[in-house]
Amino acid sequence: MANRKLIRPNLSEIKSQMQNHARAVRKRQIPPEQTNAEVFYYLKQMSNKTSMVIVLTDGEVLEGMLEWYDRHCIKLNRPNAPNLLIPKRNIKYMHKKEEQKEEDSA
Repeated sequence: MANRKLIRPNLSEIKSQMQNHARAVRKRQIPPEQTNAEVFYYLKQMSNKTSMVIVLTDGEVLEGMLEWYDRHCIKLNRPNAPNLLIPKRNIKYMHKKEEQKEEDSA
């Protein structure tokens, strides 16, 4: 029989490849919990002084402009009524007030 040469992989290369793979797996970042989309939306509406409609969880509808906000509440500035401090937990949804077209009112 002929002598056969055994081909064995270099164990140090395999170990370094496994370590590099483990580092790459660990470096994957967790998606952020907060995207700041809410902050961006509030700032945009406040700077444009957009008229907003806010529907509360009990069905009450409020109209006005956002004056400021924080983590737990917003302040609604209403032109013909007192300003309101509204807890965010009581807001069902909010949207921009639709402008009436001249064709619709005529």
